[in-house]
Amino acid sequence: MPKLIVDGREVEVPAGATVMQACEMAGREIPRFCYHERLSIAGNCRMCLVEIEKSPKPVASCAMPAADGMVVHTMSEKTRRAREGVMEFLLINHPLDCPICDQGGECDLQDQALAYGRGTSRFEENKRAVAEKYMGPLIKTVMTRCIHCTRCVRFAEEVAGVEEIGALFRGENMQITSYLERAVASEISGNVIDLCPVGALTAKPYAFEARPWELRRTDGIDVMDAVGSNIVVGHRSGAVMRISPRLNDDVNEEWLADRSRFAADGLRERRLDRPWVRVAGRLQPASWAEAFAAIARAVAGVGKDRIAALAGPLAAVEEMVALKDLMTGLGSGRLECRLDGSAVAAPRAHYLFNTTLAGLETADLILLVGTNPRFDAPLVNTRIRKAVRGGRARLFNIGPAADLTVPVTELGDDLGLLADLPAALAGALGAAARPAMLVGSRNATAPVLEAAHAVADRFGLVRDGWNGFNILHDAASRVGALDIGFVHGGHLAGLFADPPAVLFLLGVDDLDLAPLAPAFRIYLGTHGDAGARAADVILPAAAYTEKPGTWVNMEGRVQRALRAVFPPGDAREDWTILRALADVLGIRLPYDTLDELRRRIASEWPHLGRDGLEPAEWAPFQGEGAGPPAGPARRPATSHYLVNPICRASPTMHACVREIEEGAGPALLEAAE
Repeated sequence: MPKLIVDGREVEVPAGATVMQACEMAGREIPRFCYHERLSIAGNCRMCLVEIEKSPKPVASCAMPAADGMVVHTMSEKTRRAREGVMEFLLINHPLDCPICDQGGECDLQDQALAYGRGTSRFEENKRAVAEKYMGPLIKTVMTRCIHCTRCVRFAEEVAGVEEIGALFRGENMQITSYLERAVASEISGNVIDLCPVGALTAKPYAFEARPWELRRTDGIDVMDAVGSNIVVGHRSGAVMRISPRLNDDVNEEWLADRSRFAADGLRERRLDRPWVRVAGRLQPASWAEAFAAIARAVAGVGKDRIAALAGPLAAVEEMVALKDLMTGLGSGRLECRLDGSAVAAPRAHYLFNTTLAGLETADLILLVGTNPRFDAPLVNTRIRKAVRGGRARLFNIGPAADLTVPVTELGDDLGLLADLPAALAGALGAAARPAMLVGSRNATAPVLEAAHAVADRFGLVRDGWNGFNILHDAASRVGALDIGFVHGGHLAGLFADPPAVLFLLGVDDLDLAPLAPAFRIYLGTHGDAGARAADVILPAAAYTEKPGTWVNMEGRVQRALRAVFPPGDAREDWTILRALADVLGIRLPYDTLDELRRRIASEWPHLGRDGLEPAEWAPFQGEGAGPPAGPARRPATSHYLVNPICRASPTMHACVREIEEGAGPALLEAAE
């Protein structure tokens, strides 16, 4: 391991480390624009110059390998003057329009110009101007500000796998653009906004809405998929203005899917802010007392086996426990959370993403069964890309052919292949040291699960130090609901076979409720979506940014979010609604505060009282003799931009559907508007 002297301090670094990394290990901050820890080294900006003894000129520390015996000076006069010169060149053509730039207050160029710049300019010529580029409904461009760091280009190529951003021309005429000036067709394109060190790429929906110093920031958990991405909710005056990623190397690293970032405007649209009761076939506004009274009348005299409850994809653990306790008080055990028709069930390891998100990067073979992770869980696909691009993993797919942005061996869209493996796949599984199988939740039926477990047993997917059996969920609430036992025998089909007389719907908007039309339906939710339209009583609830809550991601990681803003109007937190309703129904729930509810949860499910990931113990699979799977995999019922009521209420998500999926160009969009 090389040993260097950095500003008089000796530091030992791993072989292959750069001088910049050595300086940071020595506690020295090195300015940079083009360098990023998760991207390849470009060495474009030269802002990271340092002085190395015996070198004739300052050296770009990001691209220089650390060598034994180097003596580095990061604060010498030579280094200072070199950085001043680089900054002066960077600002030659920069428009300096900070007062109208959305990056103002969060701009690396601002910060480093203050810390390392000259303070005056000697440039007297006309500045260069670059025509604006069009990158779609999410990314706003002002390319005159661009300093050609190429972070966006490298992200698009290396992380997103969509090579639609690049550089044209050379020298001073160089321009960064999407080549055809169409929307960037990536489900994680918004991350270039965070990567851009200047104001060249900013968030189009957020443009001119607020300044960074006007926002309050609250830590939250994303619920648009089951990854459990860590987010920061930026809010002002009781409204969510933007959502950005929060660093967590084990979960989302520092990335965020586009629907998680840009669907925030749906939190303000089509909101339920008062109770409603159906009278003579029409929904009428009501008070809380009137809504509760209507529910009490519906429940009175109904047999306990005639009451059921469903939990939707966005529910937190707290409200699902409260609803389960209410159903227990009513004497009913008819609960269901597997609204996609899956048959996953206990033990816990049989429905988790056991490999873990970070662990998936170390797999040497990945088999997809009935899932498209690029859209079901975009940040799982970035992990798959790391494994495949690193040359370690081979990727196989049983299901519809899909562009996963990496080479994939398509085996066919017949789930029966899982029971009768092609020879190429069987041979690869037999030779793999760390094989992983990802079964999509919507296709995890009993026959598929039996066949998948048979493959796992035959090829040793579960072995010492490795568990390659994974269920890829797409609902944020699913693992938490399975943990608390929000399931009933017979799965979802049993509910339709014996329809209930009273049905509680906890944020259920993506299920065809027509077969349950005779039931009295009570809907707790946030938006005027399908569940509200079918309901007899609507109880307005809080969205995920409007309540403290616990969510368990697909790998079983327990994470907690804080309340950023309060819900609109008369809407309340879900568990408090259920607690108040229980009193009206004559049922005493043993908690009055959130802390008491969480203590009750921890007493029955101790792992839910602790943050973090606790691996589940593997157990043999007990099949039900369902027979081999057959037929094509089930596909999503809707666009991945419109997966829940918040997304469907978002004008930005609808713009993405029109342009990215339906192919409408900017001219057609402007005409439509």
